[in-house]
Amino acid sequence: MKGNADRPADRDLIQRIETRLKQLGLTEQELAGQVGMSPHYLRYLIESGADFDPGGFLRVATALGMTYRELREGPGDAPAGRRGAASHPVLVKLTAKECWERLDTHGVGRVALPAHPGPRVFPVNYVVDGLTVVYRTDAQGAAAVEPGGEASFQADRIDEQRSVGWSVLVVGTAEHVTDPETVRHLAAQSGGEPWAGGARDLLIRLVPSEISGRRIHDL
Repeated sequence: MKGNADRPADRDLIQRIETRLKQLGLTEQELAGQVGMSPHYLRYLIESGADFDPGGFLRVATALGMTYRELREGPGDAPAGRRGAASHPVLVKLTAKECWERLDTHGVGRVALPAHPGPRVFPVNYVVDGLTVVYRTDAQGAAAVEPGGEASFQADRIDEQRSVGWSVLVVGTAEHVTDPETVRHLAAQSGGEPWAGGARDLLIRLVPSEISGRRIHDL
């Protein structure tokens, strides 16, 4: 492939795509059909780079089974936890106040619901409201739980470069948020909109009976 007149082709990007096509047993023409582009436009997009058509570039990444960043920049660091421990690791128990402070800095966690033969765990966007965790879901969805039902919630953060991080676990019971004013207030909070999209009108509040957390850092 040659670059367009305004911009030289990114040879590394082209190589990543060619390598991935071989791994998947696809031709460039077949890839073009999967992403809804003409072969000519696909070649032009690849030669021009992601900035030319970010939406189209994302469709290409998805069809190749790669993230947008992986396709654009190449493989990043190894998956979390593959690096060694810190030089002098120390594990510290977090106070309840420290747990809530850390939860309030994040927007994605995991809710675990009782099920047979084992609990079901779902990633959810969430907001901290007072000393509770609130997430939005579909009333008929897998992450829905009846009022009074037991549930647990966990969020964490890992700094892979320094091998440090924290984890917080909340255990409690669920409430359905139905007060219109409260619903409007929570809907306006940053992080309250589910990434999955769609009509997810049920707000579930997890009222804790227990909260605990751990932090690991390096001396």
